Amino acid sequence: MSREFLPGQVIDYPYLWAWQHERGETEGRKARRTCVVVVVRSANDGLSHLALLAITTRPAQADRVAVEVSDIECRRAGLSDIKRCWIVVDEYNYDIAERSWYIEPHSKILGRFSKAFMMKIAAAFVEARASGRRVSRLD
Repeated sequence: MSREFLPGQVIDYPYLWAWQHERGETEGRKARRTCVVVVVRSANDGLSHLALLAITTRPAQADRVAVEVSDIECRRAGLSDIKRCWIVVDEYNYDIAERSWYIEPHSKILGRFSKAFMMKIAAAFVEARASGRRVSRLD
């Protein structure tokens, strides 16, 4: 795969929610807009390890942690067609870009969040983990 993924990019990805995984499902039901949060290129094999956060149009329930996306960040990320959305930070999907069944080499990047907004997302993700909340990693 020749693409270089960057933090904050938004892609379509069949995100698997933790509740779906708990029911025994093995892949997301539909492609949804997903934010690439962390990209780590392995020194051993050169592969791109991705942490992917779901973007949803539903506000977070009381027991969940999500960050609301402002209008300007929606535009930057290619989400102008959505009136309101949130990035869920208390669970994530893990994938290796070069070995993924779901990421095509020439699939479209919808947009990218600003560095400042990504810092806010990263802080919320770290806080969710530090507070003892379950942060699900699904791969």
